[in-house]
Amino acid sequence: MFEKITARGLANKQDSGADDYVLIDTRPEDSYGSWRVTGAEHLQFGPAEILSDDQKERVEQLADSDEILTICGKGATSTRLASELDANGFEDVSVVTGGMREWNELYETAEVETATDDLLLIQFQRRAKGCLSYLVGSKTTGEAVVVDPTRHTDQYITTAAEHGMEITHVLDTHVHADHISGGRDLAARLDVPYHLGEQATKRDLAYDFEALKDGETLSMGDIDIEVLAAPGHTTEMVAYRVGDEAVLTGDSLFLDSVGRTELEFGEEGAENGARMQYETLHGTLLELPTELTVLPGHVTVENDGTYANASPGELVGATLEEVHSRLDLADLDEEAFVERMVENVPAKPDNYESVIGINRGVERVESDRNATMLETGANNCAA
Repeated sequence: MFEKITARGLANKQDSGADDYVLIDTRPEDSYGSWRVTGAEHLQFGPAEILSDDQKERVEQLADSDEILTICGKGATSTRLASELDANGFEDVSVVTGGMREWNELYETAEVETATDDLLLIQFQRRAKGCLSYLVGSKTTGEAVVVDPTRHTDQYITTAAEHGMEITHVLDTHVHADHISGGRDLAARLDVPYHLGEQATKRDLAYDFEALKDGETLSMGDIDIEVLAAPGHTTEMVAYRVGDEAVLTGDSLFLDSVGRTELEFGEEGAENGARMQYETLHGTLLELPTELTVLPGHVTVENDGTYANASPGELVGATLEEVHSRLDLADLDEEAFVERMVENVPAKPDNYESVIGINRGVERVESDRNATMLETGANNCAA
């Protein structure tokens, strides 16, 4: 009889460096090619398929007597393959329960080292999707804010409580296009203010929020969080400077790129967005102290599941000086920058129009299952 392993169990195997197993992904080729778990091998297998001799030989070659793990989108075809392997005499077979959907809901955390005694700064990493969110707190007052929370809101409340803190504000950097924000839900659960930048008043949002103006400051103990208007990816994009320690840049600046500019504006408005992005980059972000740690809203997750600039559980961050030095876009003049942004447009995030509609409050997601389906896949908000 085959066994079961959770997505967290698979993550633990990965992080331990174990090499005594093979992970077999049964999804269609295009799904596997666009987004998968690191190290997964591909063997497409249908829900009613019988293991062929060729497939059996392929599995034998892949496993080479190691443990066999199977995974698919939500656990159906991978369970079928596990059952077939078991029936054909394969031992030590396990199926990853919940498949890629469960994998897509794993989180890691990393604490940011700072020189400010009063500051607690924690980064939450949505492991498979690359979404990054933050808890910023004052150790003396016990107050904390959450920035860019995803819809899995329990973790922020739990983490704050573990550090003896109470969440008093919830902030989003912008109206997200690649995942469903948990900002409003978290704020409503805690009965605390929910904030966006003041330009969000022009996005026709179907809910109330407290607008933050450019230059406005939220204070907790010795911690000041300054609002910096950073339009380009969206009109209402803001970054949050945390004292002399860090700047939470949302989708305005990543460690290896800047935010794409056509998701809100459309293809015809991408040029205007690119010019905003250029001004934000050179007139705001690159004018900040170079020793600030850039903490972006996403990390690039490659098609093979690896992080572009870190590993899961390691801090995704770098000094502004480091980011500037490796960002070739920063060396372009405005016209060349705009041309690059407009002509080199990557594939759009899956279901981005529906996700934007939900985050604007003009569409609803009917269930957690539907939300999971909308969000499946890596983020793709970088230029």
